[in-house]
Amino acid sequence: MFFVKGVKTTQATQQSVIHKRLWGYELKDKKRTETALKAGEDRAILLGLGMVFSSVMMYFVICITMVRAHADSVLTDETTCVVLNSTLTKDINCSYNCGSDCWRSSEFPCLQVYVSLNATGRIGLLFYNEEMLDVSSECFYVPKCQKDHSVLRVMVQNISEHLKTHQQVTCYHDSSEHQASILLNRPHGSSAVFHSLFWPSCMCSGGTLIILMVKLTQYLSILCEQIGKAPK
Repeated sequence: MFFVKGVKTTQATQQSVIHKRLWGYELKDKKRTETALKAGEDRAILLGLGMVFSSVMMYFVICITMVRAHADSVLTDETTCVVLNSTLTKDINCSYNCGSDCWRSSEFPCLQVYVSLNATGRIGLLFYNEEMLDVSSECFYVPKCQKDHSVLRVMVQNISEHLKTHQQVTCYHDSSEHQASILLNRPHGSSAVFHSLFWPSCMCSGGTLIILMVKLTQYLSILCEQIGKAPK
């Protein structure tokens, strides 16, 4: 009887040791899994925060450049213009960089383009864009100054011939006529502003969605753990 009891006691002890070892392995695996999941969640949250922060910075840069220029512009009414005259009038002096603290003079021909607005019939000077309007109040296009002024002349002549060939062009003007100039292109138009704001908006939405998904996963995990611990 003592032998049988001793055998049963030994078997029970061995089962207890095996159970404890298995339980210990399960706890270690569980802790490893929780650690890996927590590290992944932290990385995902950092990624989401980084995307949101980057999109906010992009919004800031776009707002102080494109959106501000779009809001300040008065040449916003789109219409069709007919090119009446496209001629080279006079040579404009310019300077180009030839090295460190070195500037030399050159020249380019001034192209004046007169157009007629189909909407109102008003005649005015056409400019390539608002940047060219700020540089010169007479010339349609101001090329980048360089040493060989003959190249600049050929470039401006090609533009003039193109405008003579395509006499009807889309242009932008001020319907209130506070600004007499007319633009051929608007680099800060509504379409350009929309496309500039679209991608930062996608990035901000994606970052926010990643953070919300991680928080939802954490909430559901805690909820499942509480349900599992609840007395049955």
